[in-house]
Amino acid sequence: MAVTHEADEETPLLQTPLKQRTPLPWFQFTLVLFLQLGEPLTSQVIYPFVPQLVRDLGITGGDESKVGYYVGIMQSLFFFTQAFTVLHWSRLSDRVGRKPVILVGLAGLSLSMYCFGLSTTFWGLVLSRALNGALNGNIGVIKSIMAELTDSTNISQAYAYMPIAWSTGGTLGPIIGGSLSRPAERFPSLFGNNEFLKKYPYFLPCAVPATYTLFAWLITYLLLKETVRNPIPLKDIFFKSKEKKKLDQLVDSQTTIYEHDDHEKPLPLRSLLTFPVIIAAANYAFLALVDIAFRAIQPLFFSTPVELGGLGLPPPTIGNILSTFGILNGAFQIFFFARIHDRWGSKKVFMTGIASGILLFLSFPVINHIARTEGYTTKLWIAIGFQIILSILPSLSYGAIFIFIQAASPNKASLGATNGLCQVAVSVMRAIGPAATNSMFSLSIANNYMGGYLVYYLLVLIVGVAIFVASILPSSMHR
Repeated sequence: MAVTHEADEETPLLQTPLKQRTPLPWFQFTLVLFLQLGEPLTSQVIYPFVPQLVRDLGITGGDESKVGYYVGIMQSLFFFTQAFTVLHWSRLSDRVGRKPVILVGLAGLSLSMYCFGLSTTFWGLVLSRALNGALNGNIGVIKSIMAELTDSTNISQAYAYMPIAWSTGGTLGPIIGGSLSRPAERFPSLFGNNEFLKKYPYFLPCAVPATYTLFAWLITYLLLKETVRNPIPLKDIFFKSKEKKKLDQLVDSQTTIYEHDDHEKPLPLRSLLTFPVIIAAANYAFLALVDIAFRAIQPLFFSTPVELGGLGLPPPTIGNILSTFGILNGAFQIFFFARIHDRWGSKKVFMTGIASGILLFLSFPVINHIARTEGYTTKLWIAIGFQIILSILPSLSYGAIFIFIQAASPNKASLGATNGLCQVAVSVMRAIGPAATNSMFSLSIANNYMGGYLVYYLLVLIVGVAIFVASILPSSMHR
């Protein structure tokens, strides 16, 4: 007689207390973390200098209020193109294997970053950023590799180490971007006579993560093992005869039937659109929108002149502030997330992280007011430090919503497809968020709406909607 175990969202779904934990395959696991570092490096490195880059291109005509429009477009492009391709790359990796898709993704990251550093026009930057997102399907494929390298006894241990790559990239990326931009001016003794770096002042910070990613491509090609059993060679996909294709499809369908006779079957796409999946996906999307809006507007706020509503900080200082967040966030996630989650549960942790967005967005007008009235005093830096610490809380919500998504999946065989659908929704929100937020930032200061602070009050309203959607999350959920 089968025994049904009930589990709510506060119970680790992959916990198997009766089994001894399988040791992680550390060599392959470390390789995955190593290649994963390329994505946060390439995405975070441009944040400290991209507002100044837009000014240098002259596309705003000297109008400071227009900087936000163009910065938002560049920040959104990556996620916009990724939203159209990430699901296709993941599905392709199921057929041809994870390794070929990852190699394409790493090559795309490297090529696009070199092109970004060499671009001297806005449209060159646009094409480079779009290429970055379109060719990079690694975000979904790496999750599949992690699942295939582990089993139910050690997958939770593996995911505990995943923030290391993102936190390291979030720390090093801004430091590289802030420190190495315009090197001929900042380090005249080293690069003052370098005409190439004078012509392309942002190539050096882009070349560092691009070269790292190129090295990661070589390591992946030589050392990473394929985790898909019997992948289809690429040449068979492109050059296979029609008769052989029909035969393979027949074999695949029979194999699928036999493999899942005693196990759950992957469900069609329509069957995944259940109420728990929709609610989990909606909350994941709102979390991404709130988080990306803050991450996009923060460096723009730091670089905007004080009299226009910002702080007027140089790129190196902005890079140091952003990297400080990366260090604190990584340490906090690794050492405290599990304890907080065990005490509060998934729903409370998620809602707390979302609700912190209210204080985060309201802190911008407060910081600017201090800068206007008191200048760069200790009080100002304390306020900035408070904002950095507070900005850790939304990151806690990610771990919580992943648990909801796993519990919402109609069955285990459909977990990958469920995650894929949610990732598409998140990519769309991350595409909309920076462009909309930074455009509203520019509109607010250009027309002095509510003292130039209208954008923050609108974002607070969005947080309010996100809190309402989060309240619909179930307090318990059965698989």
